[in-house]
Amino acid sequence: MINSKNLEKNEVKEYFNGTGFDRWNRIYSKSDDVNKVQKNIRIGHQKTVDDVITWIKKYPDLSKMTFCDAGCGVGSLTIPLLKSGVQDIQVSDISDSMIDETKLRIKNAGLSARGIKYKVSDLEKLTGTFDFVICLDVFIHYPQSVAEEMVKHLCDLSTSRLIVSFAPYTPLLAILKSIGTLFPGPSKTTRAYTLKEDGIISAAKEKGFVVVQKKLNQAPFYFSKLIEFQKIN
Repeated sequence: MINSKNLEKNEVKEYFNGTGFDRWNRIYSKSDDVNKVQKNIRIGHQKTVDDVITWIKKYPDLSKMTFCDAGCGVGSLTIPLLKSGVQDIQVSDISDSMIDETKLRIKNAGLSARGIKYKVSDLEKLTGTFDFVICLDVFIHYPQSVAEEMVKHLCDLSTSRLIVSFAPYTPLLAILKSIGTLFPGPSKTTRAYTLKEDGIISAAKEKGFVVVQKKLNQAPFYFSKLIEFQKIN
């Protein structure tokens, strides 16, 4: 199990420091150099980011709260968080290329905060204590058992809220995924996992977190279940 998990992480790290970085950096940008599938992924992911921003804006004094953007990618969530008034945030990703791009995009956007901390790390090695821990569209790279372990660890880092998104398991997606394995293509360099929602919720519940709200976002070629958890005393 440990060797399998390390293999998954190494594959993800190598992918996002190489061809994966180029591909996803282009997808999560305004570049026209994307195909139809990539464009729809961009649209779907943006829906998820927009929902997170809508959810957190209901909380007062965001500037006094601490945030962790776990698996930040190229800063697609970090930048709107900063624009929303967040000033204390740890930004992490397994790929140093992604971290470098996030720094560049924050600089180009003319944004600053009293406490932006950058960390190259996989999810299970993250440390710290935060009011909000947010992890979007990262679990697609990990199987159910590993994703549930990571949810538990992220719960340990949060004193109040955890927001995660993942590709939910459904019979239809299972069929589409099965068909996709027949046409791997040059871009299919990491595994893509759909996860059972009950397992993710149960993992958070073990750590004393309950569901506050959830939403399914979808565009062609993009399916993501977004869930906000709250820690109960």
